[in-house]
Amino acid sequence: MTAANPATDPAPVLAFRKVGYGYGARAALSDVSFDVPPGRVTLLLGPNGAGKTTLFSLACRLLALQTGDISLLGASTARSGSEVLRPLGIVFQQTTLDLDLSVHQNLRYFAALHGLTRAEADQRMEAELERIGMAGRIGEQVRALNGGHRRRVEIARALLTEPRLLLLDEPTVGLDQPTRRTLVAYLHQLARERGIALLWATHLFDEAEPGDAVVVISNGQVRAAGSFEAVISANGGTNLEDAFARLTREPANEPAGAAP
Repeated sequence: MTAANPATDPAPVLAFRKVGYGYGARAALSDVSFDVPPGRVTLLLGPNGAGKTTLFSLACRLLALQTGDISLLGASTARSGSEVLRPLGIVFQQTTLDLDLSVHQNLRYFAALHGLTRAEADQRMEAELERIGMAGRIGEQVRALNGGHRRRVEIARALLTEPRLLLLDEPTVGLDQPTRRTLVAYLHQLARERGIALLWATHLFDEAEPGDAVVVISNGQVRAAGSFEAVISANGGTNLEDAFARLTREPANEPAGAAP
């Protein structure tokens, strides 16, 4: 895996350096290192059980780091106070909305927890819901929304604090194909137009687009990291699915790589 060139590459928003984690005797992650650049989607691509959710839990300090280091905007998340996570927005795989509250109530409650005034909260929630096509449903109870609309609300909620980094853990799971395509397009647009870094865990190859950064993880190890195009060409594949298959059936002791 070729190292980043500091003369030409932008400073990473999020950086993993030799991260390891184990559940008892079982190693979930081993020597994981990669960067998440600004204004770009970074796909963390791996099968179920590869270590993606553990990596996310470490990044947002739901789990305590055991070995290595994770830095957010240059500050170590393990050695800094809780303020280090302020630039971070998170969308979990399982919904965390209160189903018995309205969209407006869910967003206002979240904004209050993060210290936004009511005026700030209302202004930002109206803008985010408008961008994601949910402005007309602000008064509806979340329980009445379908899965795709709930996911849009969760993304709008994560953006209320104007994060520099958005962590997305399998955000399209359970959605129908048209809804999934719409959401994938919106998230890529979000990174390009607003300069937000997205670290997006998925096992679905068609969620990656040319120009994305791709990190392939299997058995807790990074098997390749680089641009969408470089990961494919460096591993003899004709497409990302083919390259992924080649990478994940290799013995996981010497990481394969690709230039960024």
